[in-house]
Amino acid sequence: MPEKRTIDVHDPRVRAAIDRYWRQNLRTMAVLLSIWAMAGLGCGVLFADWLNAYAIGGFPVGFWFAQQGSIVVFVLLILVYAVMLNRLDDRHHADLERIAAARDRAE
Repeated sequence: MPEKRTIDVHDPRVRAAIDRYWRQNLRTMAVLLSIWAMAGLGCGVLFADWLNAYAIGGFPVGFWFAQQGSIVVFVLLILVYAVMLNRLDDRHHADLERIAAARDRAE
């Protein structure tokens, strides 16, 4: 089992890594919430008349988005968010390990 390293949260390199993590997390949330807003508000309300020219399973697409579409999109975006944040967490932990290893070599 690998040795567990301690992380000094007052180290400027660690603070920078944490700041990068949160900026990327907030950027991811903003993009995904924008997609959800476009699906829910855009497709279900604003563009509903235009989308009603098409049908899914016999129902107009605008009606479908207003009833089920934004919920389906929201659930899919939760899945996408979980996958993206797992990857971001892995990169963040690798950064912190690199910083801790560099600190240990310097000591």
